[in-house]
Amino acid sequence: MLFQLRTDNHIDNSEQLSDYVRAEVEGTLTDRYADRLRRIEVYLQDTNSVKGGVDKRCTIEAHLAGHPAVAVHHEGTSVEEVVSAAVDKLTRLLEHTLGRLADRNSK
Repeated sequence: MLFQLRTDNHIDNSEQLSDYVRAEVEGTLTDRYADRLRRIEVYLQDTNSVKGGVDKRCTIEAHLAGHPAVAVHHEGTSVEEVVSAAVDKLTRLLEHTLGRLADRNSK
């Protein structure tokens, strides 16, 4: 599985941040979906820059083998919060999407 992290110019894309996001994503998704996922792209944005508030946004795009890509996003006040919530949303979306495909193929 290929992992890619992209940030805007208001978030420092350090190796520590990349390692944290990769661990969060792979720790949740790899066990269940490693054979189905080809690429994960994570986009982090700070929409209000120095103004603060609910301004962090995480978008995760998952590319499934043989199927269209799916994406989720979450907005919040910290990078850790938005990454964790977006990974949870992606897990639920993958369960739903792949579950529907399994149901369709079993009939």
